[in-house]
Amino acid sequence: MVFSPGKVPTEILEKIVFKNLGSKRRDVVLSSSIGEDAAIVKAGKKVLAVSSDPITGAEKWLGWLAVHVSANDIATRGVQPCWFNSIILLPKGSTADQIQNICSQMDRAARQLDVAIIGGHCEVTPGIDHPIVTGCAIGVAEDGKYVTCGGAKVGDKIILTKGTGIEGTAILASDRRTELLSVFDETLVTKAESFFEKISVVKDALTAFRTGGVSAMHDPTEGGVAGGLHELADAAKVGFNVYEENILVPDET
Repeated sequence: MVFSPGKVPTEILEKIVFKNLGSKRRDVVLSSSIGEDAAIVKAGKKVLAVSSDPITGAEKWLGWLAVHVSANDIATRGVQPCWFNSIILLPKGSTADQIQNICSQMDRAARQLDVAIIGGHCEVTPGIDHPIVTGCAIGVAEDGKYVTCGGAKVGDKIILTKGTGIEGTAILASDRRTELLSVFDETLVTKAESFFEKISVVKDALTAFRTGGVSAMHDPTEGGVAGGLHELADAAKVGFNVYEENILVPDET
């Protein structure tokens, strides 16, 4: 089987990846599984939510996305993200200015979320033609005070915050601005790029969790709304009735 770009097929994750997860420790509450954004592990009387994400398809906002995408996964547990680690891989010929740009973006995003960047790694790597950043975010919560994707149940209502295609719209508007300006009005393209400021769902997720009544949350990225719903359904072993006309699609998207 030869894979296309994007997430590895679900059946490969289940047949190969999830069958090679090392030791089965008693402090692991929730490990790798379909649709689950972050693992949960016990740490004394508390639990840690841990998630990692690569940013491979963006260029201009690489550092910003690395922090926010990983932090989003923690927040969809109902947990405040606290710490962030990064691995920065740079192609041959990269400069200090590029590193400065990535790191300053990570710093600004982390400060916005009250997250500390506690470590990582940075190197020039053969075989790549653009920078790649992989982030790992960690949050801490009281034991039992979190939700999982598998918690969705029959009778729940599905709530989508902000709309669909937010991240993809922002990346395209930023990295393909010149091409888009040959077709679309500059005001529209500029507004589409500003969607980067909407990518964080930390406030949305934590507000929903603290309000109560939330049984599951998920942060769909690759695959969009359709893929995210499918992953949520797989995790919870339930189905959904979804009406396309009720899904908010911004004009810029």
